[in-house]
Amino acid sequence: MSKRFTAGAVATATALALTVTGAVSPASAEQTVASTFTVVAEEGVSADAAVAAIRAAGGTVVSRTDAVGIFQVTSDRADFASRATAAGALLGVAQQKAIGRKPKLDRVEQEHLLAAAKKAAKGTAKKKPGTGMDPLDDKLWGLEMIRADKSRMFEPGDRRVKVGVLDTGVDASNPDIAPNFDWSLSRNFAPDLVDVDGPCEVASCLDPVGTDDNGHGTHVAGTIGAAANGFGVSGVAPNVTLVELKGGQDSGYFFLGPVVNSLMHAADNGLDVVNMSFYVDPWLYNCTANPADSPEAQAEQRATIAAMQRTLTYAHRKGVTLVGALGNNNEDLGAPRTDVGSPNYGPVAPYPRPIDNGSCWDLPAEGPHVIGVSSLGPSYKKSDFSNWGTEQISVAAPGGWFRDGFGTDSFRTDANMILSAYPKHVLQEEGSVDADGNIVPGAETFVFKECKTNGECGYYTYLQGTSMAAPHAAGVTALIVSKFGKQDRHGGFGLDPALVEQHLYRTAAERACPEPRLQQYRNEGRDATYDAYCAGGTNFNGFYGYGIVDAYAAVKTPLKSNARP
Repeated sequence: MSKRFTAGAVATATALALTVTGAVSPASAEQTVASTFTVVAEEGVSADAAVAAIRAAGGTVVSRTDAVGIFQVTSDRADFASRATAAGALLGVAQQKAIGRKPKLDRVEQEHLLAAAKKAAKGTAKKKPGTGMDPLDDKLWGLEMIRADKSRMFEPGDRRVKVGVLDTGVDASNPDIAPNFDWSLSRNFAPDLVDVDGPCEVASCLDPVGTDDNGHGTHVAGTIGAAANGFGVSGVAPNVTLVELKGGQDSGYFFLGPVVNSLMHAADNGLDVVNMSFYVDPWLYNCTANPADSPEAQAEQRATIAAMQRTLTYAHRKGVTLVGALGNNNEDLGAPRTDVGSPNYGPVAPYPRPIDNGSCWDLPAEGPHVIGVSSLGPSYKKSDFSNWGTEQISVAAPGGWFRDGFGTDSFRTDANMILSAYPKHVLQEEGSVDADGNIVPGAETFVFKECKTNGECGYYTYLQGTSMAAPHAAGVTALIVSKFGKQDRHGGFGLDPALVEQHLYRTAAERACPEPRLQQYRNEGRDATYDAYCAGGTNFNGFYGYGIVDAYAAVKTPLKSNARP
């Protein structure tokens, strides 16, 4: 059985208010600057008993969610975390602390920018036109792979279907995002942290809704639901509503508090789908009692596991279909390697952590009710970086693979990746667009600019990763809700997430494991650590899960309420 369903009891919830997490502080009673903590009560402990324990440890409860036993707490005691962890009524504590290290970077997603020599020799690989409706759609091979270019003729999406983009923000000024963006429901739950995000752009350090200082969230949003408006690109579900849930920092970190708050907002405000293309920092794997970790770190991770399980379960019960990226660590999630990159935030430098599969979780991908998505290149091969494995995979989707196409003209070209919307100012910061908004020489193969007659412009670039695969699947789930959703007696519109999930799996295009089953990537310049063994049969295996998501089949196949994958 998959370990995601054997983690123990999960409680229901009504609302959560958490804070950003990081490493716990050392045990000391000396006074210090007030810090903010996430405190999780033991299962079955009353809220009043938990509050009493928090106060006894020297904390002040700022907000509380009694139904799930999770509290936001401030304290000026340096030993608060250790005192609270020692209390029998409390499960664990997580605290934010500055790091003095570089921000989190994802070299997978922008691998093409690191290949300095190739752009002078190669242009963009030619792709056949015909994906459809907008000028740049001929570059969206992912739409063709999942037949979203055909599905939109029958079901382009319903405005009543709300898709949450739990990410680094969404640039609502992009002309492809603006028509579908919901200003009233969108929220920012991740204030800027100057130690990793740089100086705050606004006095409150809470960036305005409709902005994205990283670009990741805007790219994801465009793949899900860029408008089919004769401009730029179009998304998998071009008529659905996009809701910004900013749970990620500008620097790319995703901490527990903002993530949980984002999910709870989605659950309590009738969102139908939430895309989660990240893992919860600072631990790649959260373990219940890893011997390599300190007791404080163990308690912090137990708190993270409990908080995420409770929140994901609550969102599922409230009607949210949850879609998550499997991750870019090129490993079998059922047999994880030693984690050498955690913690990636806080005063403690990363150290080797052997990972026990039965007691460690990559969250949210391995959380309850999450549809886990692997990444494919244009050739339908598993991207070399993509995680896989029969324990956690659900489906596969196009996520891009820069190194795809060995032996052809498309090898190591930008067009092997996923094109989507991107903020102009981020491209300017990256150096591919100048101060006047023009694409700089040499960047024309991976950055595109479209302008309207009124001078309004949109920008687009390529990225790759399971982060790009998940929104393709999220877009298909949004189409399923659009096609088969019902209006309830309270005036809402939606579809049971269990039915959405079953239908997604049942209509996915089955694909057998490649032969040989042990795939190596030597031709692509990868060593043995990238070797991947595909286990399973045609109907379900570790590379493709139940198959490659198929938007056309999803909207043309009748829904079966008793369907099983």
